[in-house]
Amino acid sequence: MLPEDCKLISVDDHIVEPPGLWQSRLPQKYLDAAPRIMELHADHELSGLLPVASFASSVREGRQGWTYEGRIYPTIGLSAVAGKRPEDYGTDPIRFDDMRPGCYSIRERIADMDEDGVHAQLNFPTLPGFSGTMFLDAQDKQLAKLCVEAWNDFMIDEWCSYSPGRQIPQVIVPLWDVELAAAEIRRTAAKGARAVTLPENTFSRGLPSFHSDSWDPLWRAIDETGLVISMHFGSSGAVPYTGDDMPAPVMIASMAVNSMTALHDLCFSRVFHEFPGLKVSLAEGGVGWVAYSLERMDYVWERHRHWTGINFDVRPSDLFREHVWVCFIDDMTGIRIRDMVGVDKILWESDYPHSDGTWPYSRKRFDEMVTGVPEADVRKIGEENARRLFNWYD
Repeated sequence: MLPEDCKLISVDDHIVEPPGLWQSRLPQKYLDAAPRIMELHADHELSGLLPVASFASSVREGRQGWTYEGRIYPTIGLSAVAGKRPEDYGTDPIRFDDMRPGCYSIRERIADMDEDGVHAQLNFPTLPGFSGTMFLDAQDKQLAKLCVEAWNDFMIDEWCSYSPGRQIPQVIVPLWDVELAAAEIRRTAAKGARAVTLPENTFSRGLPSFHSDSWDPLWRAIDETGLVISMHFGSSGAVPYTGDDMPAPVMIASMAVNSMTALHDLCFSRVFHEFPGLKVSLAEGGVGWVAYSLERMDYVWERHRHWTGINFDVRPSDLFREHVWVCFIDDMTGIRIRDMVGVDKILWESDYPHSDGTWPYSRKRFDEMVTGVPEADVRKIGEENARRLFNWYD
């Protein structure tokens, strides 16, 4: 049972960027190219859509979208469905006045959190992608750098400062330049950032893999500042894909594969050995698969470490228990096998305002999932693990 005084902390929620975020923070000369809201028309060609038939989106008159460097991005419906019935979900571009204001207004977000019984949240971007990869594709990298900094300053100085203790500051970095990324880590950590979101697969974005030493300046900056690395599934833009005609539920149900692959990639890499202070949260990947994954990694390590060049001394499962946390929205299996995973490694998330989210019934659903679970475990999963990981004591 969920104790009444347990302050639920969600480690995976999302902000729909308010229309003036970049326009109010960038030099005048960049405003035409910077992200801004526009009215969409039927002849507009949209960017940023997934290569899945169910996600195809046609533009209808009266809709809104973002424009950035001449490209047009829709406001995808599944990113802002809090308060809507599943029968009304869809992927059509929508207007801001079709969303709950809590999607983009911090004042209304706090009100929605109070209604939901959630004490604190950590938010991922929407327009830039969960790890800011839209700016990786930018033509003008100076503008892209300024856009990254503007998003981070908004998150820390405006969104998270509105109601102290209720929003955990998370930032993005300029992924195309590792030295700039390291500098942004140090700049934002000094301003109070607690986490940085990175792609769960860098190679799929044309960047060096986690096995390369190219990322060492970034790992070093994160290690030194103590920020948590949040890897949201799908943050790389790579999705489980079996063909253009696959229905969206195939992709949605399979997304935990991204988190599993990220876990295996990191635990068989040099990263945790070279940077022992790193901490990674695998957002929205779930928990139920983790026990088998740890068993499988150790099995492979026992039989193949002698010829593959991986670390001889530390089991992957031990690296997991030292460096990685896993997160769930609705995962009865994960709750049942919590001792096999490690109850100290499990975090909860509400996913507001996405289609998998539990608003406004988060406390009710959490309480149902932990029926019969000892109170000490409930408190760890609902609050205490997140406080320790993100050093979040309000």
